[in-house]
Parts: sequence; C-alpha cells; structure tokens
Amino acid sequence: MIPKDPVMLLSYVNTQLRDHYSSLDDLCRSLDLDPQQIISSLAAIQYQYDADRNQFV
Repeated sequence: MIPKDPVMLLSYVNTQLRDHYSSLDDLCRSLDLDPQQIISSLAAIQYQYDADRNQFV
C-alpha cells in the first residue's frame, strides 16, 4: 500500500526509484500501480517525473 498524502507519496516514490527501480514504469509494473494516478497526485504539489534523473522534481 502506498501513501495517499502527496508529500509522503513523493518521498516514498523517489526512495523506491532511487533504491530499487530504473524507471517509473518499472516501479508501477512491479507494484501494480497506475502511473497516471501517481503523476497526477504529485503534479498537485508541483512535482513532475524527470526520466533522466529517475525521480520526481
């Protein structure tokens, strides 16, 4: 289960990307998550996925 709070979600997702996954798609496939839902939640707090850095910035 992933955090619902966007700030906590940001921390969780970036940590997972840094430590375990080479891309957002890999993370979402592995954890059976909807990437658009994560992107939308984090966009609400002004964060966007940067594929080159493999993190939300």
